[in-house]
Amino acid sequence: MNNYELMMIFTPVLSEEEFKAAQKKYATMVADAGGTTVNSNPWGLKSLAYPVQKKTTGIYWVYEYTASPDFNEKIKIAILRDEQVMRHMITKLDKNAVEYNVNKRNGVFNKSKNVEV
Repeated sequence: MNNYELMMIFTPVLSEEEFKAAQKKYATMVADAGGTTVNSNPWGLKSLAYPVQKKTTGIYWVYEYTASPDFNEKIKIAILRDEQVMRHMITKLDKNAVEYNVNKRNGVFNKSKNVEV
């Protein structure tokens, strides 16, 4: 099992229920393939750096999971067939990236350090 991070940009015309249903659909695909969900982080509606399919905003979702290496082709095909998805990116995480994500979720980087002048 490898660690992966999936970032998806959904079309901005989705309702909140449709967005949650799409998240559940892909999380279920991972679970059905024997993978596990590590973290799900819906960012919500954000502006795009450049227009995609004539849209200037998109609904972002970052999903971290573990799965077998051959599963990524299956989920990629499902994503490409989904008309609600404007862009996606799957990244394989090494041990340093996994550790960084855990620290970020636990707020290690948000603690202010007392610096004396």
